[in-house]
Amino acid sequence: MPSSDNATLNKSPIALDIQNLNVYFGEGHEKFRAVKDVSISVEAGGSFGLVGESGSGKSTVLRAVSGLVTNWDGTVAVNGEPISKKREMSYCRTIQMVFQDPYASLHPRHSIDRTLSEPLRLHKFDNIDDRVNQALIDVGLGTSFRFRYPHQLSGGQRQRVAIARALMLEPDIMLLDEPTSALDVSVQAEILNLLSDIRKKRQLTYILVTHDLAVVAHMCDEIAVMSHGEIVEVMDVETMRQSKPQHEYTRELLEASEGYQPEA
Repeated sequence: MPSSDNATLNKSPIALDIQNLNVYFGEGHEKFRAVKDVSISVEAGGSFGLVGESGSGKSTVLRAVSGLVTNWDGTVAVNGEPISKKREMSYCRTIQMVFQDPYASLHPRHSIDRTLSEPLRLHKFDNIDDRVNQALIDVGLGTSFRFRYPHQLSGGQRQRVAIARALMLEPDIMLLDEPTSALDVSVQAEILNLLSDIRKKRQLTYILVTHDLAVVAHMCDEIAVMSHGEIVEVMDVETMRQSKPQHEYTRELLEASEGYQPEA
């Protein structure tokens, strides 16, 4: 059999397929197209990065996929099934999102136990106590954190709770919106390593938004570079490591990224 046929047979199914996505803000003459004809495909079990400067539209793509932004057109398919702007409750069991600021994303008056157990109750999971305890162990906190509150935790510990919450419903796809940028440098690597380990253990698909090229070099297989709401280049991470982009904006982004080392 030809090698091209082998490659086709070995190729993973597409977990997330976005085609010609446009996202709008405002109404009437103030309507603004923040995302312009974005198309990406992410294989199941893959890790795909969206990079670019602040305001480039990368986080807006995630919010459209998650359902937090509804004024969009184009097509979005998850595991081969097109999704609409109005999401069913069951959608939460397929896709979950981890936000940039772990303190803002956790309810300050809810204990960690309530934060983790509430989605399980809403979706009628059983063995809630065991699931909560195991989730805390899986993110490196342990069961002693179960009845604490967000203000009693460090930034890194809060983000571990946010990751645990995203995992509670056993999703296939995780949307990661700058998951380490609000954290101290000393704990950023710990959270990235945790996310890498979880992805391998659970065979998850990641879509990671970041402005930090060192993060995508560590986390991702493929990246799309965004500028002014558009994708200007898609490349594998090895091409980025070798500093061999095709688009001038990507070259400028690589040169401007402080601390990025292609060989890292």
